[in-house]
Order: sequence, then C-alpha cells, then structure tokens
Amino acid sequence: MLQTIMGQARRAIDDFNMIDEGDKIAIGLSGGKDSLTLLHALYYLRKYYPKKFDIMAITIHPGSDTFKTDKLEELCKNLGIEYVVYHSNIAQVVFDIRKEKNPCSLCANMRRGMLNSIAIENGCTKIALAHHSDDVIETLLMSIFLNGKIHTFSPVTYLSRSDVKVIRPFVYVSEKDIRITAKKNNYPIAGKCCPRDGFTKREYMKDLITSLKKDIPKVKEHIMGAVRRSDIQGWKIPNDENERKDNK
Repeated sequence: MLQTIMGQARRAIDDFNMIDEGDKIAIGLSGGKDSLTLLHALYYLRKYYPKKFDIMAITIHPGSDTFKTDKLEELCKNLGIEYVVYHSNIAQVVFDIRKEKNPCSLCANMRRGMLNSIAIENGCTKIALAHHSDDVIETLLMSIFLNGKIHTFSPVTYLSRSDVKVIRPFVYVSEKDIRITAKKNNYPIAGKCCPRDGFTKREYMKDLITSLKKDIPKVKEHIMGAVRRSDIQGWKIPNDENERKDNK
C-alpha cells in the first residue's frame, strides 16, 4: 500500500512541480498517521526521484504532559533523518489563557508559524505537510458552509515573507489508504492529546460526507474532480491531460 501512496504522491509532486533539485524539505511530523506516512513516503521516494533532495522532520510539541516524542525520535534516528522537537506553550495559550471555544484555528496558526520559523532556521527550502484528499474536501465544505466562500488549500503555497514553499504531496491520497498503510507498517503513532479531538467542525464534515456516501457512493471522487477542474487558486495543473482531452 505504501508503494501505491508513493505513486500518488509522486504524481502530485510532478503535477505541481513541488520539488526542485537540491531542496531541503522540512516534514511537519505531528506523530499522527498522516505525517508518519508522509515521512516514510518521502524517505523512500528520494532514493530514486530524479531530482536530488534532502529531508528533515520537525515536531511542534504542544506543551501538554501527555504528548511524548520518544518513539518519533527513535524512528528518525533509525532512518537517519535529522529531527528537531520544538517545545511550545500552545496548549497553555489556547486552553488556559485564551480559553478558546473553537481552538483549532488559533492552534493551527501558532503551529504553522513555529514550524515555518524552525524550517527556515535549519536551511529548508520547502515545508511538506501531510494534508490528504479528504482534507481537501472537508476544507472546501467548511469554507462553503461556514464562510460562504469556495476555497480550499493549494497543493503548493508560496510564503513570500520567508521565500519558502509549503507543499502537500498527499493531495491525491485518501485518508483510508493512509490509515491502512500506517496500521500495516505499525508506525509509532503518538497518542491524541487535544481535549477537543473528535468534537470539531472538521469532524462534523467527516460525518456529513460519510452520510452522503450512503446515497452517493462516489461523492468524494466527484468533489475532488470538481476541485481539480475548477479555477480555485493553485489547482491549475500545467499541461493537464484531462484538459487536453476536453479541448479536442
């Protein structure tokens, strides 16, 4: 299954020109199934990808006592991957100081800012995040239903202030395939430490899509197809084969 995921990741990397010769890519390693699978996919992909690149892993420790990085450190050591753990006070700020009722946005913004800074400090030219196709769909629905906008994240995002690009090699990969791969390979998944886990707007969207699939089995495929054929910023594929067929 990892081979299948690597094939889908390489397709996305090639479609959106995610990797350049000599890149040093920082992988945001949260300890979840998604980032652990991305770590392994890029680790093996770099062995035969035509453009030479290096990788390192960065974990933003939320500051909670229940979050442990021992197994992540051991994994990166065994793979020979440079690894940095940054100890933050995110949990304290979000839950104790700000007492956020909807903490996901603030937490994500803080983690993203810290990850970007550490990546730059370590000479990285790209930052790889493990957002998958289900994330693309859920983000789109959240934007439509909650904000009245047609928007989802781009496969590649350029951060002009730091001259770094954020890449998402898993935009063609399903969460189901990642889950199967992580379980089959016994990846050292870190335990959940967020008290709001399972009670977010994103979880609501997951449940909604699951419900829709009962009557529309290919609803996720159709939504992803609409995204890939849309004018949403960043999703235009250079020399897209489907576009060439449509124009004949």
